[in-house]
Amino acid sequence: MTGTPDPLVQVWPLFGLVITTPRLVLTPVRDEHLPGLVDAVLAGVHDPAEMPFSIPWTDAPRDVLITETAKHQWRLRAGVTAADWTLNFAVLHEERVIGVQDLAARSFPVLRRVRSGSWLTRSLQGQGFGTEMRAAVLQFAFDHLGATSAASEAADWNRASLGVSRRLGYVPNGTSLVEARRGEVEILQNVLLAPEDFVRPDWTADVQGAEAALAFLTPGPD
Repeated sequence: MTGTPDPLVQVWPLFGLVITTPRLVLTPVRDEHLPGLVDAVLAGVHDPAEMPFSIPWTDAPRDVLITETAKHQWRLRAGVTAADWTLNFAVLHEERVIGVQDLAARSFPVLRRVRSGSWLTRSLQGQGFGTEMRAAVLQFAFDHLGATSAASEAADWNRASLGVSRRLGYVPNGTSLVEARRGEVEILQNVLLAPEDFVRPDWTADVQGAEAALAFLTPGPD
């Protein structure tokens, strides 16, 4: 891309990070993405009878859900440090926001492990987008950030999420218990992926802005 440099990238280098796949564009959520993000949430993310998230944020009333969606993105952005970061990527298909794919790490310069989570507006589920968006951030994590492992988790009944993990090469890594939405106990299946086990797609993501992002997330010693 040519032209006048984006002034926001000068002050927040992560805004220059763009990952492109055959059908999708992933880039850290900007404020201009928020209306589309809210529309995707309000259109529905899951069967109302089920709750795939450990924090039942989609249960919030409509007005609360709208404002909390924006506040959550701002909190994550403000909380980024080299030791503790979560990148929320807006996932765009045909220039429309259809979901979020996150990538997070704790003590990344030492542990080199990332975690991921995602959601996709319900009307576009079942078309392979979930696999494509996670494969995109895994390529970024392994090939550009130098991650040595990637973790994820899903409720043991969440076949869609666990299916994505299985297709990409994750292996089971134990279980944990959480309190579910209605006070019931739910089993989470933890999964782990090493770079050599990553089942790569037949395409390679185009990543722009990786060098600046890496310098921002893993700064060297003063």
